Amino acid sequence: MDLSIYPISFFLSAIVLLGISLFAWKHRRQGWGLPMLAVLGTVAVWYHGDGLYNDYEMYRLTLGDDALGAAWWQVLLFLVTFALLVKPLNEQINRRFLKRRSHLLIYATSDKIRNPNLQHSIDQVASALLVCWIALMAVALARKGWDVSGMFMPYLEGYKLKPWSRGRVGGGMSALLSLAGYVQILLTAGFGIVAAIATNPKTRLMAITVCFLAFPYYIFDRTRNPMIATMGPGLLAWVFIGLRARMIVKVGILVAAFLLANFWFMFVVETNMNRGVTLADALAQGKGSKTSVIGGEEEEEKSKKHEGLSMYSELATMNDLFDAGIYKPTWGKRYFAEVVNFIPRGLWKNKPLVGVDYALARGFGNDEGQDASGAGITASIATGMIGQGVANFGRIIGPMCSALLMAIWVSILARLDLRGDPARLILCTVGMILTFNMGRDITLFVLYPFVFGYMLLLAWEWQQKKKMAQNVLAVRRSKRTFPAR
Repeated sequence: MDLSIYPISFFLSAIVLLGISLFAWKHRRQGWGLPMLAVLGTVAVWYHGDGLYNDYEMYRLTLGDDALGAAWWQVLLFLVTFALLVKPLNEQINRRFLKRRSHLLIYATSDKIRNPNLQHSIDQVASALLVCWIALMAVALARKGWDVSGMFMPYLEGYKLKPWSRGRVGGGMSALLSLAGYVQILLTAGFGIVAAIATNPKTRLMAITVCFLAFPYYIFDRTRNPMIATMGPGLLAWVFIGLRARMIVKVGILVAAFLLANFWFMFVVETNMNRGVTLADALAQGKGSKTSVIGGEEEEEKSKKHEGLSMYSELATMNDLFDAGIYKPTWGKRYFAEVVNFIPRGLWKNKPLVGVDYALARGFGNDEGQDASGAGITASIATGMIGQGVANFGRIIGPMCSALLMAIWVSILARLDLRGDPARLILCTVGMILTFNMGRDITLFVLYPFVFGYMLLLAWEWQQKKKMAQNVLAVRRSKRTFPAR
């Protein structure tokens, strides 16, 4: 690898990233340390990983050194702003819990996860997840003619059910369909965590069984984000909490999992680009190595990279579009479209579309028109965690706005961690994994499983408090009826 082709801003941003990561690791026992590391890891993969993993020389030829250099300076500005904001924001948002320590770290470094009272709470959470999952799957199967095999065993049937499918532009019941899809992601991820940390044999067997049924729905799909969101939390919970082994063994397992995921993602991208079908469809068609006939001879084409880490190049592309006058900052309109995205289009017909203007600027428009289900574009383009801020507020204020949003996100995850009860820790773990997916965009499309999970958590806690209050009231009444002698 020729490092001489990289500008000084690349090395500065890498050094700052390393320094801030050491700072976050030093404060890992405080609730914001681990979420901060998750954000920094996301930046490292989507930006520095893109610059190192993909063809930087090709970037120089297609985008130019000016756009590439400007992108690295924006990454640096994001990192510095983020580092300055995390601690003071956490002190303001979580001032009631500042004396507490990270429960995730406590459980990862001790046997406290095996505490009977804690395990009883995990059993209760698992039962609640099971009830929700069974109800959701009943609705999904009812919508698709009770095709159990297509829902749970796409690897055998050669096709995958899509009970929550909808067009790019929603309408009618699309909001409810989207809600069901996001809740399914949350529940699937939750069962993975329960399977990793539960010690009750019945609870663990139940969770593993559901994972066996639920994971193939995402493994054999064509979208990588839900794959990470559903299987990542359980993997991390098992490696760092459930598995009692030396750190070198845990690192080895994570490396093996990364290599396996990288191989699978290459297959996902190749299948998606060349066939536009789910993996279940591709496997059913006997997909092997792709061949093409050139000059009467067949040449085997093998993809060596999945080319999915492209947020740095997208940031550089945005700078290039700015320079060419093709695209201009929206001054918050894109963030506004993200914020109001939860409003069903059936209630707000002219609800702003997310990212369509940038996709058009990138040349992904078509002739369908804005009223078509495709929103007038052939593909939606992720701008990246930092690029999204640039798209909203320009080259300087934009990265700082993104840093502010991610600092707030760190405080939210820290609050869940510091509270310490199992349901909140499960949600915190899901949020940590979703942080990586937020590297493509800070969007509700990624965070909906977390948002709806938080709402379900509040409802479940309210029910538990109500049940406890009823039990206390019943005890008091019994004491009045049968006074002690």
